[in-house]
Amino acid sequence: MMRDGNPKAVLLADYRAPDYRTEEVDLRFDIRDGVTEVTSDLRVVRSVEAQAQAPLRLDGEALELVSVSIDGVELGSNEYRLDDSSLTLFDLPGEARIRIVTRIHPEQNTALEGLYKSGGMFCTQCEAEGFRRITFYQDRPDVLARFTTTIIADAGSYPVLLSNGNPVADVELDDGRRSVTWHDPFPKPSYLFALVAGDLALLEDRFTTGSGREVTLRIYSEPHNIGHCDFAMASLKRAMRWDEQTFGREYDLDIFMIVAVEDFNMGAMENKGLNLFNTSAVLASKDTATDATYQRVEGIIGHEYFHNWSGNRVTCRDWFQLSLKEGFTVFRDAEFTSDLHSRTVKRIEDVTFLRAVQFAEDSGPMAHPVRPASYLEISNFYTPTVYEKGAEVVRMLHTLLGAERFRAGTDLYFQRHDGSAATTDDFVAAMAAVSDVDLTQFQRWYSQAGTPVVDVSARWADGCLTLSLAQHCPATPGQPDKLPFHIPVLLGLLDGDGIDLDCDALELRCSDPVAVSRDPHTGRTSLLLHLRSARVELSVSGPSARPAVSFLRGFSAPVRVNFPRSTGELEFLVLHDSDGFARWDALQTLVSIEVERLLRFGGAPQEGLLELFGALLKLAIDAPDDAEQKCLLAAMLTLPDENYLLEQLRGIDVLALCDVLDRMRAAIAGRYVDGWQQLFDANRARGAFSPEPVDMARRTLKQVALSYLGQALPGAAAGALIEAEYRGADNLTDRRAALLQLTRAAHVDGALREALLADFGTRWRHEALVMNQWFSLQASSPLNGAAQVAKLVSHEAFDARNPNKLRAVYGAFAQLNARGFHATDGSGYAFLAQALVALDASNPQVAARLAIPLTRWRRYDPGRQRLMRGALERVAEAADLSPDLYEIVTKSLAEPQA
Repeated sequence: MMRDGNPKAVLLADYRAPDYRTEEVDLRFDIRDGVTEVTSDLRVVRSVEAQAQAPLRLDGEALELVSVSIDGVELGSNEYRLDDSSLTLFDLPGEARIRIVTRIHPEQNTALEGLYKSGGMFCTQCEAEGFRRITFYQDRPDVLARFTTTIIADAGSYPVLLSNGNPVADVELDDGRRSVTWHDPFPKPSYLFALVAGDLALLEDRFTTGSGREVTLRIYSEPHNIGHCDFAMASLKRAMRWDEQTFGREYDLDIFMIVAVEDFNMGAMENKGLNLFNTSAVLASKDTATDATYQRVEGIIGHEYFHNWSGNRVTCRDWFQLSLKEGFTVFRDAEFTSDLHSRTVKRIEDVTFLRAVQFAEDSGPMAHPVRPASYLEISNFYTPTVYEKGAEVVRMLHTLLGAERFRAGTDLYFQRHDGSAATTDDFVAAMAAVSDVDLTQFQRWYSQAGTPVVDVSARWADGCLTLSLAQHCPATPGQPDKLPFHIPVLLGLLDGDGIDLDCDALELRCSDPVAVSRDPHTGRTSLLLHLRSARVELSVSGPSARPAVSFLRGFSAPVRVNFPRSTGELEFLVLHDSDGFARWDALQTLVSIEVERLLRFGGAPQEGLLELFGALLKLAIDAPDDAEQKCLLAAMLTLPDENYLLEQLRGIDVLALCDVLDRMRAAIAGRYVDGWQQLFDANRARGAFSPEPVDMARRTLKQVALSYLGQALPGAAAGALIEAEYRGADNLTDRRAALLQLTRAAHVDGALREALLADFGTRWRHEALVMNQWFSLQASSPLNGAAQVAKLVSHEAFDARNPNKLRAVYGAFAQLNARGFHATDGSGYAFLAQALVALDASNPQVAARLAIPLTRWRRYDPGRQRLMRGALERVAEAADLSPDLYEIVTKSLAEPQA
């Protein structure tokens, strides 16, 4: 049951503009131990469309109201209406000055929304609806105001006092306290407000913009973390320059600040001029961050900085438009990473996540369009559909329009809507205005949920290749029937030597539009089919012999593809396709086919697949020191994980799948022991640690080799190799890779495993982020079930108030430990359900996100479906569920069992 009854759905159809604009906000925070007093001075103006006597409703939660005054006259308690979620004022003039004084208790705020205390630091998190926990306000994204913020606190305890904008005053007070004032000249919604007060260390730098303005760059953190911030600063400068060069967006304030916070529900937050970051998304050094963390830090630094335009200067009208800023900015940060590193491997990483996680969401109880039509709790819609699928929608626009017209569209979008709150319709309208592409049908990507399925068949006759395509989209909650999507399908044709055919020389016939597309990075030509119809045929004349079809190059649309092809054609594409993503995808298809065969019929992996891995291994051994080639081959030599395959092969026994994958890895490892050793030796470190792309690529290939050697070698030999790698490592990437193999190699002596884990835990016990790796490695180990993972929660380094620790244990167990979480007796589900109920009382947002693995019960076998539903039912029966967890659980249980 839920606290205070069932929540009421918020509907997109009910949107109406606010009756009042809040144009100026003057905030004063008086921070004292145990209580903070907030004085808010507002200048509000009634909209011309509003009725003269329209009341002004201000959102507020967990606030102690001290006083309210209008135009200098204090109101009595009978002159306003106050309830648990709002303050309503009546009989306002057309323009009014409102002063509201409230008291809040940040030290008691475990939900980490609004103003709260993390260690010795006060900080805020206001997106989506946290500002209402600070003061009464129109807490909605379409109310944009200019903020001036004054922070008063003890000068000794809190020497650093920060807020949005530029600093305008700094005064030492007589009582040992200090008053600092910030002014943000750009109108913004309340969700972009930020405040920090603490004793923080500083890393400072400068950046000169393209127009010659000098911007001060500052990264703040607790003193023990400041030495890990250099990479983040370098990443910020790269992001600023890239955004100028690629999108023409220049930074607009005199100062840009980042603060690293240890207790933070999200990865980071783009508050105007003052970005707050989870420490896991900003700190990076060779002993405290893996290569994956370095890339994550760089990507998130870029993402939050890019929000300055795609989210801040142009914000979203309402929360249904969340993907307007998030999907667009995820696309922008993906392009940033692709330009700096490997475009192909970045695409592979993004599609792997999309297929394993977002496709699962699309086919489950939480399926919703990129622009949802309703929600109960907005925090539950910070989802892969809004972010990653939203980015795919933007990417499809880029594909359909081409790079030049897409850039013209973004320029027009920013020009039209700078300083205002916009919608996804506004974004698409700007794209349509600069192109000759009709995007009316394309907008269904924003309004229809689910993953479209494209069925493809090919026939060759009389020198003509005919591709038949049909699209359909399965029913999703509330949307049983779907209209056809506008799907950009990029495809290439390869001759018998693996050479791309020149698409300009082909004769094309199709009822849907089809054109030749030239890759701006490689110059390679492909066919771009605008698939709009439910069914269509594309005829291609010109090839002298039947070509191999490279289908959906670069994953040009977020769709499932059913395209039966021979093993020989798929193997040909793996070895010859010029599109790196299509090579990898052909191999994923072959592995999925083989996994399904082994699940049905048993036996050993087929010889052809083993030989294909041998060919790829030889290419990897001989590969030059080229980051692109090495990273691509590392990705191809890595078998897909259980979550990826479970989304392709629904209804199977997950433990049987784990057994099949183990057999495949063992067969590939055992067949090529000498080759894996050569690959391992060829990619050993050549000098001091470096986070440069080629060095990362070498470490990645070495880790792949170690994973196979750890399985192929006898227990003693495998243990010796892993221990030598662990003790000889000069960086966390190699150190963690060794421990990862140790926590998965059941045939290695358990005493060695315990000894090295204990050594790691002792050496790094004072580094919180490194200890998160220690927790995650054990929680995700297939050697550990719920009983073993439960012991981690009682470890002295575990902190149930810290979201990173919660994700490192409960998240890693549920998402990465298929054997433990899906144990036949249901103990893994029961363990998570019990944790969710306890956590919901203190941090509902994190509880709701950790519950997601249980909501995917429909993709498992009938026995596990019953056990997972039972765990959800136990959560649902708990008293006082938050709206966050209530929505997740009730929607999941509303689905009928198969």
